[in-house]
This record gives sequence, structure tokens and C-alpha cells, in this order.
Amino acid sequence: MEDDYVSVRYIVDDVQAAIDFYVDHLGFELLSHPAPPFADVVRGRLRLLLSGPASSGGRATPAEESGPGRNRVQLVVVDLDAQVERFRATGVVLRSDVVEGPGGRQVLVADPAGNLVEVFEPASS
Repeated sequence: MEDDYVSVRYIVDDVQAAIDFYVDHLGFELLSHPAPPFADVVRGRLRLLLSGPASSGGRATPAEESGPGRNRVQLVVVDLDAQVERFRATGVVLRSDVVEGPGGRQVLVADPAGNLVEVFEPASS
């Protein structure tokens, strides 16, 4: 495995549903799925570790720390409007409206476990 991946662990309820979401809707590729409670997917140098409840990475955390947080990964796209249309056509629920600022435009989606993903189109220079 390449050692220049940046890895982020997401705790998910259903590993297969998470694989399907990231591969089918966000352009990730399945890197490995060695056991039912774990898989990893990659997009560029980003490696998402998808840890289900029975995996070592998905062990219980205190109640006040569990559940999806405000942190999220950001995926850069060239045409946000086209991506939003693909989301809508395939049933992906948008977790925000498209927001525009000086740096560009973004929308939030959530994986099946509620982990946020920011889909971002940089402003033209």
C-alpha cells in the first residue's frame, strides 16, 4: 500500500452501505474489504477507513463523544451544480443548501452513518 495516503477514520453503522455511498456517489475506489466490519476506500491521496461497530476502530466511545461531529472531509469538484444534480438524481440527500463565499461554493452531504462530506467548487481565479 502507498505510504503517502492521508487516512481518516469514519465510524459507520453499516460498512457495505458506506462503501456503496463513497464509491457510487463520491468517486472513491474500494481499496480493501478484508472483513465485514472494516473496509477502506480511496480517492486520490485520501484514504477513508470505514470502521463498523464490531471493528477495533469502531469500539464504543463515551456517549458524549459518540455520533457524527462537525468535522468533515472536503472533496473538490469542477462543477458543483452538475454534482448536485447527480446527487438529486440518485437520491443522495443534501444536508445543506449550496453556500457561496469568497473562496467558492459548497454543499454538504452525509454518508449513511451521518458523517459529513463537504463537496466544494473553488472560486474562479
